[in-house]
Amino acid sequence: METFGPWSLLPTAVVLGMAIVTRRTIESLLAGAVVGLLMIEPATVVSQGSDILLTVLGNDTVTWIILVCGLFGSLIALLVKTGGVLSFGDAVTKRIHSRRQSLLATWLLGLVIFVDDYLNALTISASMKKITDRFQVSREKLAYIVDSTAAPICILVPFSTWAVFFAGLLEENNVAGNGMGLYIQSIPYMFYAWVAAAVVPLVAMGWIPNLGPMRAAEARAAAGQLMPAGVDDNALEVEDTGKKRPHLLNFLLPIATLIFFTWYYEIDILRGVIVALAVTLVLIAAQRLLSFHDTFDTALDGFKAMIMPLGTLVAGFTLKEVNDVLGLTDYVIATVQPLMTPGMLPAVVFVTMAFLAFATGSFWGIFAVAMPIVLPLAASMDSHMPLVIGALISASAFGSHACFYGDSTVLSAQGSGCTPMAHALTQLPYVLIAAVIAAGIFLMVGHL
Repeated sequence: METFGPWSLLPTAVVLGMAIVTRRTIESLLAGAVVGLLMIEPATVVSQGSDILLTVLGNDTVTWIILVCGLFGSLIALLVKTGGVLSFGDAVTKRIHSRRQSLLATWLLGLVIFVDDYLNALTISASMKKITDRFQVSREKLAYIVDSTAAPICILVPFSTWAVFFAGLLEENNVAGNGMGLYIQSIPYMFYAWVAAAVVPLVAMGWIPNLGPMRAAEARAAAGQLMPAGVDDNALEVEDTGKKRPHLLNFLLPIATLIFFTWYYEIDILRGVIVALAVTLVLIAAQRLLSFHDTFDTALDGFKAMIMPLGTLVAGFTLKEVNDVLGLTDYVIATVQPLMTPGMLPAVVFVTMAFLAFATGSFWGIFAVAMPIVLPLAASMDSHMPLVIGALISASAFGSHACFYGDSTVLSAQGSGCTPMAHALTQLPYVLIAAVIAAGIFLMVGHL
């Protein structure tokens, strides 16, 4: 296979540069993919590009994401339309009396809903935004707190989708007979997740100030504009019409059903959201909260509200396929391999894989490529295996947290009511603070 060496970095550089200048995510991703296709073979851009799109859309994971996000959009839209979200907001607001409390409550709710990062990102943003709105919290700050309790928290819990995936990957690579046992041993060494989770309450309490773009977003919110420019009102936005609220059970029962059946079906959020939708439809019909036509029009509007984030995710997967053909992951790993001494290995693995996860928008896929390279290297150096695995999985969490076209970032932004670029740029200083601290800890612990 032809290799492109350092030129394999060009499409990602184009994406990052164009996204920062234009603040448009999908167009930037597609431009990067086109640049990559031109590098591979200019004469076959159309045919190879269409083949890659078909491959992406035929991918089981992509199909699963489309169904999960679309049905989640329908569920949230129904909870909004029936007034269930407002009932929850009224109940919680009686116990929350300050801006600081609203932010800490959002963080604590994120610690509780740890089963899946999608479940976390969409459920918490839908539940809390009307509460934080009352204290003039910008939607960007809400998105940051929601996103910071998605992947970073999910990897720290052994019965989440992330833990199940990575434990299986460890067994596939013959690192351990019991992949989950080794995963649990690695949890104390997932330093990025621990630091990122700890930074959030410090930001919520005001002990870490608003930095850079977040300062501007908070100033705008204090002036009365909670959402950034360019965000369209959609079916996921709550409007208080002053009507009598339905019983709080209309919000709590679907959400409890969603969490329970996601767990019951072996951490499959698709099956969980299908059951939750069914329960919601029964509640609406039994109480005649909406007419038949209104119910299904609302569900369809909710599905359509997820089209933009789904477009971003499909474009991100397309760029990943192009980067795979260019050999980006193999090139970067081969370049840094000489730096991988026993003491440096955890820090180098974290920094390198964090860059790759950020650049490719692939937080699970590239680790299936990297583990067969990194883990045998760690074994040959007699490195502490849980520490190296902790560095790998920390890097995956960083990518999910920081990448502006990553699924968790996009869904946190959509659920909170801001654009992916606005969310990514406002949270970037805090993400980098956590990443630098984590890299320093990996460097220090690696030399002990």
